Amino acid sequence: MSQNAALDTAADAENTAVFTYGVLTAFTTGEVRDTVAEYIAAHRVRRDQLNEALLAAGQPERTPAAGYLLPVDVTDQATAAKAALAAENDCAKAYRALLEQADSQAVRRTAVDGLTDCALRSSYWRSIAGEKPLTVAFPGQ
Repeated sequence: MSQNAALDTAADAENTAVFTYGVLTAFTTGEVRDTVAEYIAAHRVRRDQLNEALLAAGQPERTPAAGYLLPVDVTDQATAAKAALAAENDCAKAYRALLEQADSQAVRRTAVDGLTDCALRSSYWRSIAGEKPLTVAFPGQ
């Protein structure tokens, strides 16, 4: 896999995460919904950074699909947490692959920052879902 292919994969994972978080707004309330809004904004920023890196490399930006299949049927806050955790894990895997393929310091920094953010958000969703442990040793693995 090349750096550009890894950028494509990471941008696609971010597009999926943005869609997933959009669905979650209908199934979360209060403080959790506020967190969903914060996290969807962060995923949009990260997606835009990845697309800027693709454009700088002479590649087309990745556009979102019309829809995505979620890994679980989201019917309440508990299943919303599981869907969010899956999206974060997919993004973490994409950032880990990007880190391994990065040719430049700027792309490497984007990958490290993305992987770190995914690990932090995953911990939050594990706590909402009641999963233990809250953290994993190697995010994205």
